[in-house]
Amino acid sequence: MKKLNVSPKGSFVFETDQIASDKSISHRCSIFSLLSDKPSVVRNYLQAEDTLCTLAIVQTLGATVEKKDDCMVITPPSKLLEPPAILDCGNSGTAMRLLMGFLASRDGFFVLHGDKYLASRPMRRVADPLRSVGAMIDGRKNGEYAPLAIRGQKLEPFNYESKIASAQVKSALILAALTCRDASTFSEPELSRDHSEKMLRGMGANIKTDGLNITIYPQEKPLNPLNITVPNDPSSGFFFAVAASIVPNAKVILKNMLLNPTRIEAYKVLSKMGANVEFIERSNVYESIGDIVVSNSELKGVVVENNISWLIDELPALSIAFACAKGKSVVKNAQELRVKESDRITCVVENLKRCGIGVDEFEDGYEVVGGVLKSASIDSHGDHRIAMSFAIAGLVSAMEICDTECIATSFPNFVTLLQQIGNVE
Repeated sequence: MKKLNVSPKGSFVFETDQIASDKSISHRCSIFSLLSDKPSVVRNYLQAEDTLCTLAIVQTLGATVEKKDDCMVITPPSKLLEPPAILDCGNSGTAMRLLMGFLASRDGFFVLHGDKYLASRPMRRVADPLRSVGAMIDGRKNGEYAPLAIRGQKLEPFNYESKIASAQVKSALILAALTCRDASTFSEPELSRDHSEKMLRGMGANIKTDGLNITIYPQEKPLNPLNITVPNDPSSGFFFAVAASIVPNAKVILKNMLLNPTRIEAYKVLSKMGANVEFIERSNVYESIGDIVVSNSELKGVVVENNISWLIDELPALSIAFACAKGKSVVKNAQELRVKESDRITCVVENLKRCGIGVDEFEDGYEVVGGVLKSASIDSHGDHRIAMSFAIAGLVSAMEICDTECIATSFPNFVTLLQQIGNVE
């Protein structure tokens, strides 16, 4: 089991354009390329274990992939292949859940599986909505856990009202709706991250959005191919934003970042806590892209209860900022944290207690009493975001993080970048 030891190096000014490419968009580039009949060109695709697993699945389904420098050309098959082997999603819940929607409406038999951590994550939150509109999906414990078996077929049009705001649920239902014979509708209680709708519309899909309601019209012909440069991931960059906010006299400049409003909510929370945060837009074609500048200032406690689906992935890192702030911080309405790579509510609470921080756990969140982080040995539970969050905590008080192989699933050069601002062994 690989360990990482991080200790403080002092104040820093750190500028980088080497933050990992956006994972959510990279996954979608692979899967959405199968909706066209022409080659898609993707630049800056994330070269991490999870996204490479998705790319391998697309190849198993019949696509060919040509890589050249920073450019990748994905040529879809004339007909989707029925694979003779299990489709390995690695550690990626995003890949598994989106592929469930995509494959449920395609002819063939498919089996999705992943590593031991993914195999223990709940999947009925997507399987049940799909089954309610006619999809044939089964798995361990009635489809709760992988491996998941899918008998793809053309689905009837549907009207689905989601009880939760989840980009994964929404994307799976949108992908399933594209092959229906007539329009389908989807609604959610609040706007979740909207990359799928934006990218698919950019490819020519007829998807109409009216507030929280989406109408998906049948894909009558192959969509246009992608021609996209994947921006850098604000969720990955956020670890270094937190670093700048908790280390005295520190500053980071994160270059070429995705500035989609549904992806920078955590930075806005950091600003509300007192950190200096600036967004500088450089371009706006598929998505708003630019730089994010964050510098240290005294932090104060905050209540986080709105737009949770916009910052769900960043909450572990935000918790480190909470621990260093004056006063209490509270997270509410975040029960989805329990179905991520780990039960992130329990993991955050457990590890902050190891660091001497006062924290109480709720079913849908937690309360953190800001104080002084103490050196500790941290159990990541195989969750990359827990591992990286507490590695950042090591910049103010030495930390030993156990089980850190998981970092490579989303941010392969994280440790290399961290070495520039902290002592890392």
